[in-house]
Amino acid sequence: MDDTTAPAEKRMRLRYPGRCRECDIALPANSEAIYEREARTVRCLTHEQPKLEPTPVDVGTAGSSARREFERRKAAREQRIRTKHPKLGDLILALSDEPQSTTAWDTGAVGEERLGRRLNESESETCRVLHDRRMPGSRANIDHLAVTPTGVYVIDAKRYRGRPQLRIEGGLLRPRVERLIVGRRDCTKLVDGVLAQVQTVRSIVGEQVSVRGVLCFVDADWPLIGGTFATRDVEVLWSKRLLSNLAQAGALDAEGVGRVHRELSDALRPA
Repeated sequence: MDDTTAPAEKRMRLRYPGRCRECDIALPANSEAIYEREARTVRCLTHEQPKLEPTPVDVGTAGSSARREFERRKAAREQRIRTKHPKLGDLILALSDEPQSTTAWDTGAVGEERLGRRLNESESETCRVLHDRRMPGSRANIDHLAVTPTGVYVIDAKRYRGRPQLRIEGGLLRPRVERLIVGRRDCTKLVDGVLAQVQTVRSIVGEQVSVRGVLCFVDADWPLIGGTFATRDVEVLWSKRLLSNLAQAGALDAEGVGRVHRELSDALRPA
């Protein structure tokens, strides 16, 4: 029975003499040639098909979509003010600040850009990254992805002030509820967002590859000792600790890391 999983053609030494299908040159036994499995014909090495190099992976640009949204909102506000106040528009813009709803996009972009640079510096054959990937069927995006020997890290970068902490409510008599608090801000919904991203990535790479969710607070008030924790399987940490985790040994070799990296790049386009 033919092996249907065998390649369509392969380079080999001929057991019997033959002739090149392309130029009809004689090919003696024990000479190297290209065997065409389906047609059972051969070609001389002059007609060997060149190996096509895979297209480079577009790793994306960290913070690009947040930066574009900030610039869009800023330009729209400037246009509105200049249209409404043709003579005083420049003065009003010089004396007024951007609204918080606009500056939040700049703050977020800076956090993603800063972490993205550190991830790029850590890249190697066994640590490959992607930035700012679009979530299929959603307006949301994934800030960063890192593929390492231990699996895939889905990383949400945040630039919040204050100390991250896990607050647990309920227990014996009431349902246990975990809340992520940063300073005075309740950031529990961020965990829900990361879990949705993890589910999307897991649907692409399958159950054989570990997928971990990470919330990385780049400007938070972290303690000198300890400080990291996990809530609902999402790790909460800072940049240096994240990079240390990415360097851990695991089951995937460089080839496996590259394969998963390309699968994610093909499925999740740059935002």
